[in-house]
Amino acid sequence: MDELKTIRDFVRWGASRFNEAGLHFGHGSDNALDEALGLVLHALHLNHSLPVSYLDSRLTAAERDAVAALLHRRIDERLPSAYLTGGAWFAGLYFQVDENVLVPRSPIAELLERGFEPWIEAEQIGRVLDLCTGSGCIAIAAAHYLPEAQVDAIDISDAALSVAAENVQRHGLEGRVNLYQGDIYEGLPDGAAYDVIVSNPPYVSHEEHQSLPAEYHREPALGLAADDEGLALVIRILQGAAERLNPGGILIVEVGNSAEALVERYPDCPFLWLAFERGGDGVFLLTEQQLRQYRF
Repeated sequence: MDELKTIRDFVRWGASRFNEAGLHFGHGSDNALDEALGLVLHALHLNHSLPVSYLDSRLTAAERDAVAALLHRRIDERLPSAYLTGGAWFAGLYFQVDENVLVPRSPIAELLERGFEPWIEAEQIGRVLDLCTGSGCIAIAAAHYLPEAQVDAIDISDAALSVAAENVQRHGLEGRVNLYQGDIYEGLPDGAAYDVIVSNPPYVSHEEHQSLPAEYHREPALGLAADDEGLALVIRILQGAAERLNPGGILIVEVGNSAEALVERYPDCPFLWLAFERGGDGVFLLTEQQLRQYRF
């Protein structure tokens, strides 16, 4: 360690060690170099706005120890970086996270940034429902990008809702994002109807979950894995969506690698599979009319 002097030295060293250890990158970055840079900057109480010239700044002994300790934790504990730093960016917004919630990373972020257009006009959206909200990132981003909309968010986990409540407060949305404890639609206000229902529910089959890299096993299994080939909650969302949507409303659900199993289960259903500029797949859209016509 004595040979490492600068920020650049520690970023290079951390990336080398991450690759050597065979870490998995899928919780905010996709490569060792970006992962190391983020952790080094966090340990130094800096962010990515740091001018490139400062990468050659020399660290104090205390700073070197703090940086090294954080990089070693990433290797030894296989913790996603967001759990080490306590936060993650999603849809251009910063969210507090811990091991009670998944690390925000859904491609649905792109839809939120566009106010769900062109699939529905933003001016038409008065109320949004986020099922399986976790950290609250989707619900909060919806309220941020749709400033006239009210947003309800529900999750079965009290621990996750505690994190979501802190994020709602962080973004000053206490009056517009309402959190509910419950199982899918059970626990929502009676008669509540929505223009958009959006969800990133647990959709990983138990078999696939067992095969995931160690970093995914540091996330709550409750937020990842589901019975019935990963489709148990997705099917319940489909079955109850029509009666919760206003006329002209839409349902958007992420199902990831379970998309193939879903299509095999409902081969005649007109799922619209969305494309994303920044990558990601396995997200479908159905309209309120389609949901009423197709019986799940």
